[in-house]
Formats: sequence, structure tokens, C-alpha cells
Amino acid sequence: MRFFVENMATIDDFQKLDIRVGKIVEVNDFPEARKPSYKLTIDFGSEIGIKQSSAQLVKHYRKEDLVRKLILGVVNFPPRQIGPFVSEVLTLGVPDENHECILVVPDKDVPIGGKLY
Repeated sequence: MRFFVENMATIDDFQKLDIRVGKIVEVNDFPEARKPSYKLTIDFGSEIGIKQSSAQLVKHYRKEDLVRKLILGVVNFPPRQIGPFVSEVLTLGVPDENHECILVVPDKDVPIGGKLY
């Protein structure tokens, strides 16, 4: 197995990411998006607060199933303009066999705002 050292991340690179547990509190359609998406309102607790995110989740998740769901999100990326919407956090997911997003979620009930380590 070959590793390309110049492309390897360091522990310092990882520690720069602020990945937190959030709870989705509101989900709205995002008809202006190029790909089917939702607008998410996510509570990351008292330290981070309420943030907005756009996520391509419509293939696997209904809006009502997302409300109150715990997710993981990167909260220290700069905001990103997606059409008329500003996405403030990156909601984390992985692709299924058809490249559709499956959320990365804690497997236990944990406090919102907790930092991934």
C-alpha cells in the first residue's frame, strides 16, 4: 500500500475542524437549489447557537423525520452562498451506493453542542 505523504492530514489539521452535535429544529423545502435539498435550522447549543444549513437529503429523509434528529456538523467553515440561501454549517453525511447523502449521526442520545474528538 502506497501513501502520499504530501496529501496526508495531520492531527493539527483535524483539530482545526470544529465538528459539533446539533439537533435539527426546523426543515423547509429549498426549491431554488439546483439539486433537491432542504433548508435546515439546527440548534448547536448555547456556545454555538442556532445555525442554518442546506443539505441534499430528500432521497432518504422526509422533513418530519428530520425534525429533532441529532446530526454532526462542521461549525467553523465560512458561510457559503447557495442560491438565495446562506449555509452557515456543513451537515456531515456519506454517500450511499447511488451517491445520495446518508447523515452521520450519533448512535446514542448525546447533549447538543458536544464536540467530536
